Amino acid sequence: MERYSPQDIEAKWQKKWEEGKVYKTEADPDRPKYYALEMFPYPSGNLHMGHVRNYAIGDVMARYKTMEGFNVLHPMGFDSFGMPAENAAIKHGVKPADWTYSNIENMEKQQKKLGLSYDWDREVKTCDPSYYKWTQWLFELFYKRGLAYKKKASVNWCDTCGTVLANEQVIDGKCWRCDHEVHKKDLSQWFLKITDYADVLLKDLDKLKGWPERVKTMQDNWIGRSEGLEFNLEAPELGTTIAAYTTRPDTVYGITFLALAAEHPLVDKICENNPKAEEIQAFVKRTRNQSEIERTSSESEKEGIFTGAYCINPFNGKKVQIWVTNYVLADYGTGAVIGVPSEDSRDWMFATKYDIPKIITLQPRDHELKLEEMTEAYTDKDGVLVNSAEFTGMDIKAAMKGIMDKAEKEGFGKRRVNFRLRDWLISRQRYWGAPIPVINCPHCGEVLVPEKDLPVMLPEDVSFDQGSLSPLASSESFVHCKCPKCGADATRETDTMDTFICSSWYYLRYTDPHNDKEPFAKDKVNYWAPVDQYIGGIEHAILHLLYSRFFTKVLHDAGLVDFDEPFTNLLTQGMVLKDGSKMSKSKGNVVSPEEIIAKYGADTARLFILFAAPVDRDLEWSDQGVEGSYRFLNRVWRILGHFEEAIKSGKADYDTSKLTKEEKDLRRILHVTIRKVTEDVRDRFMFNTAVSSIMELVNALYAFQDKDLKAGLAREVAENLIKLLAPFAPHITEELWSRLFAGQGSVHQQKWPTYDEAATKLAEIEIVLQINGKVRDKITIPADTDRAGMQEIAMGLPRTQELTAGKTIVKVICVPKKLVNIVVKG
Repeated sequence: MERYSPQDIEAKWQKKWEEGKVYKTEADPDRPKYYALEMFPYPSGNLHMGHVRNYAIGDVMARYKTMEGFNVLHPMGFDSFGMPAENAAIKHGVKPADWTYSNIENMEKQQKKLGLSYDWDREVKTCDPSYYKWTQWLFELFYKRGLAYKKKASVNWCDTCGTVLANEQVIDGKCWRCDHEVHKKDLSQWFLKITDYADVLLKDLDKLKGWPERVKTMQDNWIGRSEGLEFNLEAPELGTTIAAYTTRPDTVYGITFLALAAEHPLVDKICENNPKAEEIQAFVKRTRNQSEIERTSSESEKEGIFTGAYCINPFNGKKVQIWVTNYVLADYGTGAVIGVPSEDSRDWMFATKYDIPKIITLQPRDHELKLEEMTEAYTDKDGVLVNSAEFTGMDIKAAMKGIMDKAEKEGFGKRRVNFRLRDWLISRQRYWGAPIPVINCPHCGEVLVPEKDLPVMLPEDVSFDQGSLSPLASSESFVHCKCPKCGADATRETDTMDTFICSSWYYLRYTDPHNDKEPFAKDKVNYWAPVDQYIGGIEHAILHLLYSRFFTKVLHDAGLVDFDEPFTNLLTQGMVLKDGSKMSKSKGNVVSPEEIIAKYGADTARLFILFAAPVDRDLEWSDQGVEGSYRFLNRVWRILGHFEEAIKSGKADYDTSKLTKEEKDLRRILHVTIRKVTEDVRDRFMFNTAVSSIMELVNALYAFQDKDLKAGLAREVAENLIKLLAPFAPHITEELWSRLFAGQGSVHQQKWPTYDEAATKLAEIEIVLQINGKVRDKITIPADTDRAGMQEIAMGLPRTQELTAGKTIVKVICVPKKLVNIVVKG
């Protein structure tokens, strides 16, 4: 065959696949289904190597499962709302829609150049009105089920993006998108009640057997379930009670202060007629401008201010100082935390710093603690109570139950489960997002836009000035409307939805993407979903993956789907690095997929990125590695071209008994490779070792380059080699298949190879002969020889008889398939 030319071959087959709609998928009840999905991208304009890795992994699984006989759904789309489009509109004066659709068009071309087996007829774009109509419809479903509400709240505000952020979108005190500092602002915002599902989201993590433990642990920690006691402390001077929550009720007799969050509503009341009011308010203002990370980090300094007010510990009637501190958050528990210095390290340091009294209430079983001798809190969860009224002398576990029983019996407390998870703040003060479908009527209050009037379309007469109001508020045509209930003049909600709303259900829309009557038909979504294999970055462990689980559970409870988890199996691929760090324009270490494809072809890019490292590990980019992958594909091309005549003339049912020893060994390597590649792909996602095995098979075939090779074996090796390589390098294998096995259809529609167990076994093996542990000879024996047979063969060798002559044989040690060691004396 002529020289391997990837550019010509790849363009040819991409055109044929597209024109023939080879990857178009329909439901087929006669075949098992398999839904393979990679996380869809934001249309930034160009693919990067992280995209290539993500898509190549998914494409291998989709193609492999197709060859295994599954009816495979493998779709793609674009998560196309969000800040970058709006920033482009501000910077360049282009419409966000124009910028977005132009980028989508370019990225589609790049994806098609990679030879990905997507059913492009199912493509979704979240910014398309035909999609966000149903995003709005789902918001209304949540609203009707009591899961969407609006309230004034202290929210995370990013000045750079000019919008609020959910807690999950603040990472180390900075905006997840632009990496700028986040601060607090009071705004009236929309929330989804994800906390209503906290328990089931946590419990059902155990069902996700196909998820990485690391991801499940991250979600477990984020949801943060704790069990404890909520109880009231009377504050007579303030004419109120203060609710506090603790996970350690065994320590309540040691309370000496109560720490309030700076945002606690009682702070304003405390400041009334308080000589320290100005000082307290200054502290509150400074604290509220700190990020949550700063306030809760174990590394940051714990600060506070005594308010001069007191409350009463209901357990012992003692007065407790009320402090405002920087380490308590308003939205965790009740926003008031008891201070027990002798049993909590943070409280010990705080009390020591501000000279607050300490009371010992816990001590070890074997000795008595003395406050004057203590240098730190006693934090062991084993011991007995002291100075704790009727609970003195009880162990911690028994005392906890008794103390909570007492609080409930006397009516000042109750057992409570608390969560770190907060409701999902979804309001965004930006234009390029799905408008929230709510109308504000002066008479009727909040009114949902009628379903027949969806979608609420984005207007074009807007100003993109940043601020606490959305650009939508600048559109007179958008804002002013009639109340659908009473007909009075009314105004529309001008916030748009967090783009994570759009990506929380897109995997369901793929199952029925053209439905204009509902988000998806129940029979279609239940045929295809849940997703069998989801692939994406671990950075989405808490954001997208948690939100998607929440959405699916709500839709299940609403009767729209029959399953309650969206992704059965999850693979989180590692990053692509160059020079030891993540590729980025600012570092100048970006490698362009288009340049690699133009020079070496898509198959080389795919093969390298799958071969260079295990899929769940970070991958270091290597120009030499790319060259090596390109050379390998050339070797495949040349060796199959070399045996072209034999391959075409060979018969599938040839007589394997007539093979020479060398040919039998080649056939053995072939079937071992089929077994290894199958297990690596199907069971372990070890694509790198699968490719390595294929390379070894090619090397074994090259050993026959200058030798005779029976036509039947040449055909068998070629047929299976091309099939094994097909999911990894789809273009070159399609071309080779069409040339060598013309008339048999696409290689990607062939049945996946099966191995012959008998053929994988070695007929003969080489073992070592040792005398007193020293190697003296090597012996070739039948591979299935047992210990007795090994001993018999070894003892009958002239070399053995020569070396043991005149000596006493003490014992013979046989290690199957490895060695015979004869121990002698004399």
